Amino acid sequence: MPVEFLGIAATNDGSETTARSGAAFDKDYTLRLARAHEDHGWDRVLFAYGSGSPDPAPAAAYIAARLDRLQLLLAHRPNVSYPTYAAKTFATLDRISDGRLAVHFITGGNDHEQGREGDTLTKDERYARTREYIRIVKKIWTTHEPFDHEGEHYRFHDFVSDVFPVQQPRPAVSFGGSSPAAYAAGGAEADVYCLWGEPLEKTAQQIEAVKAAAEAAGRTDVPRIQVAFRPIIAPTEELAWEKAHRTLGAIRRRREAAPARNPRGGVTQTSAPQNTGSQRLIAIAEAGERYDRALWTPTAAATGGAGNSNALVGTPETVAQALLDYYDLGVDILSARGYDLLDDAVDFGRHVIPLVREEVAKRDAARTAAHAVSESRPTPAAVRG
Repeated sequence: MPVEFLGIAATNDGSETTARSGAAFDKDYTLRLARAHEDHGWDRVLFAYGSGSPDPAPAAAYIAARLDRLQLLLAHRPNVSYPTYAAKTFATLDRISDGRLAVHFITGGNDHEQGREGDTLTKDERYARTREYIRIVKKIWTTHEPFDHEGEHYRFHDFVSDVFPVQQPRPAVSFGGSSPAAYAAGGAEADVYCLWGEPLEKTAQQIEAVKAAAEAAGRTDVPRIQVAFRPIIAPTEELAWEKAHRTLGAIRRRREAAPARNPRGGVTQTSAPQNTGSQRLIAIAEAGERYDRALWTPTAAATGGAGNSNALVGTPETVAQALLDYYDLGVDILSARGYDLLDDAVDFGRHVIPLVREEVAKRDAARTAAHAVSESRPTPAAVRG
């Protein structure tokens, strides 16, 4: 199966290791970073969402109008707009980008962060709202006659959009989370299910949970699986680990200097996290620093399990092989983001992506050849005849 690479479409040069050098929305940097991804083999970039961050939708439109190939993943929280409005926004952006849009729906795992924009629902209520929201958006994208909706969270009458996506039947929907409620919602509605990087054994367990949720929802297909990491690469193993420890020190110093917020406008964990995904990352870090071929957990521990934070450390060859281990589990979308956003995007694109693509092509060719041999063998009945 083909493999895809997802990067980050940051609007400034700040990260967990470095304070930003300019405005929250630096359009020149935003374009430079996106172009670096397009020019170095990445498939898509994520426009993330934070309560105080620049709005990702116009940022995505800005990039879509200036780059021709790079695909866009727009993060969206259902609490910030009505689904009728959001569906039109997404369809318009898909038009601007000539069909390069996917939408990532965020339920929200932190009550305080959600409350910054007036969201007072409980976690379970938020999951129910997100599930209803996604269903409405999908219907608006694909329905050309007016319809009514009477749901738990949304009610409207006689609505029909006059703008539809380029992609048919609709753009892809992605969703993430590690709780039973998340599996249920994403298993039912998502085209892509997003996980944070965990050890191989635990990732395999999560994939099975997603598949089971999709089956329980009556689906005959299953979501594609995406897993996210923070790669730290260097020409030798020794240099990679030196870089990893320098990075960890910078994260800790940055956190001590600005403990209240992270550089993306969200919450930096200052107490036990509420969301299951972060709780899992912390538990994994407490159980050990290194797993499998290259997974390193102190970067996650240093941020309190805040989002995509487990690292893959090593040479490009080591990190590529580690990513292929996840591919062999059934992961076909690999999300990666360095700590020096621009330079790391270039280095990863130059040195890691080609290795992974080459090995995936070999695996696919071997699988195709094996299938052809199997199909060419005579059946037992034919042999007896």
